[in-house]
Parts: sequence; structure tokens; C-alpha cells
Amino acid sequence: MSVYGISHERYEHMEELAGQLEELLQELFSAAHLEQGDILVIGCSSSEVAGSRIGTYSSEEIGECLFGTAYAFCEKRGIYLACQCCEHLNRSLIVDKACMKEYRLTRVNVVPQLKAGGAFATAAYRSMKEPVAVEQIEAQAGIDIGDTLIGMHLAAVAVPVRTGRRAVGQAHVVCARTRAKYVGGSRAAYDDSLAD
Repeated sequence: MSVYGISHERYEHMEELAGQLEELLQELFSAAHLEQGDILVIGCSSSEVAGSRIGTYSSEEIGECLFGTAYAFCEKRGIYLACQCCEHLNRSLIVDKACMKEYRLTRVNVVPQLKAGGAFATAAYRSMKEPVAVEQIEAQAGIDIGDTLIGMHLAAVAVPVRTGRRAVGQAHVVCARTRAKYVGGSRAAYDDSLAD
């Protein structure tokens, strides 16, 4: 049952959800050639994962499960995870303080909640080592779970990554990586290793 758009039901398929996200993370990690210190941004609607419309069924349980899976994956590889808040917080992001300092990001003062920030960002704020909210980043790759619109947080130039998995739970998924911009013109020479 959902009261004021917050789910209080137990979701029975947590291991399955974690496995689906792990599969996506593996595919994107390989396709994006992520390196230690890179940023992966994830936007996630727990409502969409549970089969409801975005913002109508926020599930703390789903948010914690998916955040825990993503954070463990990124920590193991030395990648920073940026968790996008919902539109009520202007899509600000929750990152570890080390990420904010390394990338000289602008800190903002907000604490995400289930209905103002979303379940995924709320889980991040509760569980990261030193969580801080920032306004904008330029991530090297991203996963959008449930059409949360992460594009504003991807470095130019964003390139879609077609993955074998197209959903987490019931939520539509889109993945992207970034590449260096081509500059110059017909006389310019390019580094082919940056084209991938």
C-alpha cells in the first residue's frame, strides 16, 4: 500500500533487482572503459522499478538495495558514484566528499528524503562514508533507471550504450558513456583511441 506516494510494502525480488543492476554495471563498465577516479552517475526511480509511475511509489527498500549494489561495485573499482536526486531537489546529486573535493564541485545544503530527493539518493545520503550534496557534475558514464533524465550530468560527448538488459525490475533503463569532443576541421588529425 502506498501512503502519500511512499510504499510500505515488502518487495519480494531484491536479489533479482541487485543482480539486474550488477549485470548493467558490468556491461557499462566494460563499454565505457571507466578508470579509477572516474564518476558514474545513476538516476533511479524506485517507483518505476516497482511498476508504478515515477514519484508515486517511493520504496526505501528498493532504494537501499540498488544503492548498495551500485556503491559496492564502484568502490571495488575505485570509481566515484553520483546519485541523482529527483526533480524536487533540482536533480542535485549525492556524492562522497572526496569526489566533491577532487572535482571541485559546488556543495549545496540539502538532505534528501523519500519524497524530496527519492529513495535512491536518500539511501546514498544515509550510507556513503561522507555524503555531500552537489549541484552538477560531468560524469564519464551513467545509468538512468526509470527515465529520471541524467543527461545534464554527463560530460560531453554522451554516447548511448546498448546493453543486453533494458530494465531493472519494471523500470526502463538507458545507459551512456562519454567520449572526448572532436575539434578542428578537415586538416585535423585525431587520436583513434579516444574515439571508442
